[in-house]
Amino acid sequence: MADLARIDGLEKSYGDFHLGPLSLAVPEGQVLGFIGANGSGKTTTIHALFGAYKRDAGTATLMGVPVGFGPSANEKALAEAKEGAAFVFDTLSFGDIRVEDVGRFGALAYQGWDAALFQKELRDAGIAPSRKTKELSRGMGMRLQLAFALAHHPRLLILDEPTAGLDPMAREDALDRLRAFMGEDGHGILMSSHITTDIEDIGDQVLCIDRGQKVFEMPMDDIRDRYGIARCTAAQAQALAGRFPAGSLRVLVKPHQTDVLVPDAAAFRAAEPTIPVERPSLEEFMVLMIKGEKR
Repeated sequence: MADLARIDGLEKSYGDFHLGPLSLAVPEGQVLGFIGANGSGKTTTIHALFGAYKRDAGTATLMGVPVGFGPSANEKALAEAKEGAAFVFDTLSFGDIRVEDVGRFGALAYQGWDAALFQKELRDAGIAPSRKTKELSRGMGMRLQLAFALAHHPRLLILDEPTAGLDPMAREDALDRLRAFMGEDGHGILMSSHITTDIEDIGDQVLCIDRGQKVFEMPMDDIRDRYGIARCTAAQAQALAGRFPAGSLRVLVKPHQTDVLVPDAAAFRAAEPTIPVERPSLEEFMVLMIKGEKR
């Protein structure tokens, strides 16, 4: 599978914040979920794919074409690569204009603009072309952004908090459209989101960063099917630390229980049949990997 987007060894410093070195790849046919707390460096990383700032170190490519800051040695190839990708932000960015004028802007901005597809996306979302953008609900605003992004037939969608603030039905509508996009050959998604259930729903691979550093990167199926959370007393957690290899457990002490992240739930159940083990949610896994004490 070819990589639609790739970052290698990215580093960027702002004051006392340092991002990286960080690498990621979005192959054809995959959704990469990108998670972490506010201020961890997710948006900075995403902007590197469009050359929005000068990197301190590292490289970035879109559709195999190097992305730099400032003039490119091959402007035509880079312009074509950028046309093959589409950004969707967490807020509507078209100002106060009519929806039909958003389509006119798209026709000017993209050589491959498909006006018929844009109109179809609007009809499917129930958005009247005559409406003003500032009159749209949060959910309709997101569907308008998706319609705009999809109407020039990108291969890669780059989504920065796309479902933040949406009600459950609007979120599911947006996710349905992303599933349909991924049903077509050669497509991929890089999706940054605080709503980890959305990543669980459509993600293939998950990359988590915290304070500019990578915490983990692994297939979503591994998190779901291989790991487990043992619900223990403090005394049980202490005893477990002596029976498993050093550093293999992550322990988080809570007011009424102690959670222990174990790397092999099946093996743990066989070794410790009296301690309940549950499948972790992505949110629980992330919290334990960031805050849990290694034992």
